Amino acid sequence: LVVGSPSSATNWRAFLEAHSYVTRLLAAELEHEKALPLTWYDVLVHLEEADGHRLRMTELAERVLLSKSGLTRLVDRMCDSRLVSRSADDRDRRGRWVGLEPAGIARLHDAAPVHMRGVEAHFASHLDAGEATALATILRRIATGACRPGHTGAH
Repeated sequence: LVVGSPSSATNWRAFLEAHSYVTRLLAAELEHEKALPLTWYDVLVHLEEADGHRLRMTELAERVLLSKSGLTRLVDRMCDSRLVSRSADDRDRRGRWVGLEPAGIARLHDAAPVHMRGVEAHFASHLDAGEATALATILRRIATGACRPGHTGAH
């Protein structure tokens, strides 16, 4: 079933396919070369970029592409591997912080060259400078529109 214009459906499908193929390649490379799942790498990146190298579980859940229960299980495994730690939020007893541990920083820095090499080979190398700028602008506009409070997608 195709809803909307044929070009919209074609563009959407192309975006989904490109995302799926590139993500699978990046995941396979990280797993093969560094024994690090791409989802773990994603969590480590978000924590390294966060103030104080920590985020509330709810904030982390908003940034990664996992369900809350999936993220809880992933963080549990990452805690077992001593890459991250979990602690209580003193201001909100229901809240939990996830913090980046030194081993997590080391693992991220070790894996980053593999990941960035893959991003270049499987994504960036297919765009010239103008296309890269245009694509970044378009994707930011889409993300901003989709993240507006109360946005339901209907116009």
